[in-house]
Amino acid sequence: MNILGISAFYHDSAAALIRDGVIVAAAQEERFSRKKHDARFPINAVRYCLAEGDVEAGSLDAVAFYDKPITKFNRILETYMSVAPKGLQSFMMAVPLWLKQKLWIPVEIETALEQCGIRSPTKMYFPEHHESHAASAFYPSPFQRAAILTIDGVGEWATSTMAHGVDHRIEILGELRFPHSLGLLYSAFTYFTGFRVNSGEYKLMGLAPYGEPRYVDAIRKNLLDLREDGSFRLNMDYFSYLDGLTMTSHRFDELFDGPPRRAESEISQREMDLAKSIQVVTEDIVISMARHLRKTTGEKYLCMAGGVALNCVANGRLLKEGLFDDIWIQPAAGDAGGSLGAAMMVWHTVQGKPRKADNRHDAMRGAYLGPSFDDNEVEAFLQAKGYPARKLSDEEWAPVLADILASENVVGLVQGRMEFGPRALGGRSIVGDARSSKMQSVMNLKIKYRESFRPFAPACLEERVSDYFELDRPSPYMLLVAPVKKERCLGLEESKTLSIRDRINQVRSDIPAITHVDYSARVQTVSRETNPRYYDLIKAFEKKTGYGIIINTSFNVRGEPIVCTPEDAYRCFMRTEMDYLVLESFVLSKKDQPEWKDKSNWKEDYVLD
Repeated sequence: MNILGISAFYHDSAAALIRDGVIVAAAQEERFSRKKHDARFPINAVRYCLAEGDVEAGSLDAVAFYDKPITKFNRILETYMSVAPKGLQSFMMAVPLWLKQKLWIPVEIETALEQCGIRSPTKMYFPEHHESHAASAFYPSPFQRAAILTIDGVGEWATSTMAHGVDHRIEILGELRFPHSLGLLYSAFTYFTGFRVNSGEYKLMGLAPYGEPRYVDAIRKNLLDLREDGSFRLNMDYFSYLDGLTMTSHRFDELFDGPPRRAESEISQREMDLAKSIQVVTEDIVISMARHLRKTTGEKYLCMAGGVALNCVANGRLLKEGLFDDIWIQPAAGDAGGSLGAAMMVWHTVQGKPRKADNRHDAMRGAYLGPSFDDNEVEAFLQAKGYPARKLSDEEWAPVLADILASENVVGLVQGRMEFGPRALGGRSIVGDARSSKMQSVMNLKIKYRESFRPFAPACLEERVSDYFELDRPSPYMLLVAPVKKERCLGLEESKTLSIRDRINQVRSDIPAITHVDYSARVQTVSRETNPRYYDLIKAFEKKTGYGIIINTSFNVRGEPIVCTPEDAYRCFMRTEMDYLVLESFVLSKKDQPEWKDKSNWKEDYVLD
């Protein structure tokens, strides 16, 4: 049975295909359209999934959309009515789009399938938004039974849910409802500190270690009424997302020492302290919810999804608290993953199909669910364009690239299938030497064109993770933050007295390029089982240097989606200061390439994200 899942029209639209319960393909629309966080109907992602699965004209059995548009529209109308006559401008912007497009999802789906040469199936399903999140968290997880926690901005009405998964069944136990939302609370601080909502939350998380939690009491006293079970009510006097075009009100400005920071302006100590404060509050709420869920369900495993589940610092603290024996987080935890959850909901919940889990292996196939390009396709591209390259044999590939990395070169890496979700995991990555003291600043300023304070993540051999970090289990999807081993750390006391600029440039460990200012790292563990070629590269690097760890950051510049095709990768390679590009078996040196004639301003095109 072929089931197509779709998410669209808010942000990060995506499509996923499952066949008889097995995930065949999944991808975000942004990777094809080259528009970051593309919210439009994912026609290109749909086309890819159907092609990857060799779905023929009459062989698509069902389509699932990740939420209930009519229920969501009802919530929007009720919200506007409750605040009228305020919110008129916002109302006039939102409602025409709903009436023109967002209420006509079945027609959109039928039209898209027709464009792909596929006959629309008679069965079309619309699970609730947080049901889709819960399904994406539990059904692909390694656990046969688990507690389930979903947290985001808002779906139809729910902003977070607590659920219980057993075998192939999911039961929603309770929910927090709009406008009381942890995701929207965090986004309010994202907006206030000068970053873009639904895009810059991870920047706020990365900024937090530079600050002090001096606003925590003000947040708890004025913004929310938090209960022991993690539920809360927001004081809407401080927020404007019900009736305005901004997230926060003038009272918010008064409470936090002035107006919001302007985008791209200098970041002050206030923004650092705000970031730290909301991070602390967020972690406390997540832990309160998780503690209540453990008590309610009695389960020893936890599954998570929703945009807040991408807060890997909170995830790391939750794991450290020991409330659950283990945690599994959907790697595409945001709205993109809703497409997969909706499809799996149809298979397991509607069709009642069983599932088996072994408490160790998940069903995500390493999240490598996107397009791939074989050597013949890459070679044809290079020859057509006249780009010189060296083809490496399978035996040469890892050792040669390890030598390049060990010489402090920055390498763009395209190999195997593209990742599903916001993290690059070795399929579409920029990699470098974690031992290099200059690599963080080089990558941030010359390759990624992004804020210098932002950290880079390590990719580490799975069996060596405990040698580098205070972590005793795999973290394949880069969704857990863990401290660097103390015996590897340098300047712990000195760091407390340094300015932010000096702290950024401080050598904090023997793997300085991936050690954040709080001596932590967002860890990816790599196993030969899920990505053998990437594993072999890190293993070869270890053989040469003694370090089974490298830098891994996403193959894009700030404001651009992660690259998909060899052409995307080459363009990014030539418009930045990367040293080498790897396209499957082919390695390209920057100095050998013809002059790049595209003179458009890369920074103007992309950095204002």
